[in-house]
Amino acid sequence: MSWKIGTRIPGQMAGQPFPDTVEWSAGLGLEVLDVGTVTDEMKRACDLHGLQIGSVDAKETRFLLSRDEAKREAAFQSLTRQIDDIAALGAKLMFMCLVPDDSTMPKRESFAIWKDAFPGLIGHAERKGVSIVIEGWPGPGPHYPTIGCTPELWRAMFEAVPSGHFGLNYDPSHLVWLGIDYMRALSEFGERVLHCHGKDTVLLAEERYESGILSPAFGVKYSHSGGFWRYAIPGRGEVSWERVAEGLERAGYEGAICIELEDHDFKGSVQREREGIRQAYEHLVRYFR
Repeated sequence: MSWKIGTRIPGQMAGQPFPDTVEWSAGLGLEVLDVGTVTDEMKRACDLHGLQIGSVDAKETRFLLSRDEAKREAAFQSLTRQIDDIAALGAKLMFMCLVPDDSTMPKRESFAIWKDAFPGLIGHAERKGVSIVIEGWPGPGPHYPTIGCTPELWRAMFEAVPSGHFGLNYDPSHLVWLGIDYMRALSEFGERVLHCHGKDTVLLAEERYESGILSPAFGVKYSHSGGFWRYAIPGRGEVSWERVAEGLERAGYEGAICIELEDHDFKGSVQREREGIRQAYEHLVRYFR
């Protein structure tokens, strides 16, 4: 089976003129761009080069999981307007991380707030032809407050909101450092995967010896790292992308594989980011085309 391969636009590239990024991406062979926001001009630039808008980031999501009812209502109204805007431009995926307003909030409480607020939001998305995908990033330490990053919570969330317009952004890099079997998770929840990130994780043996699974006392060596692990481009870490492709095919997945560049070795300049995306693409194309 053949899937489209794309990318999220990383930090330095995001500061470049969007048409330049589109032209470069199309020249590399990418077919999809995940974006922070989408406008008429961005859509036209993508159409000109035959690229598709993938996911569009949701804004103000944390206030949807606030204890403050007024904040929750304002966030709900904002997100419905964002869905309207996405739909008007033909985009189909809203991307979000469910990190609560208060990072110390117990996950049980966050889930209860989410369970009350989310069905109405999904109902609106369904009517507009938009799907919402949640990212499995656990959130910032030391509390790691995100809901929707473990099988335990996915199971409860899909039972509460069974809509086919609500699903996962499958990113095995998070599961690797959490110690969760990324292939078992794909097997169990594959039918709920609506988007996929191409990102890997390196497990660092020496750093694990120095501080175990705890955060190092004197800071981490790498950006996008948790001490004993760091994110990497596909092909440089623990993930078998051949097995992931097989699992996605078994699940009937029809979406894109979008590179998310958070590799320390390819940060700091547009040129380095482009090289990281190029190498990631060359690895993924072996299994997804």
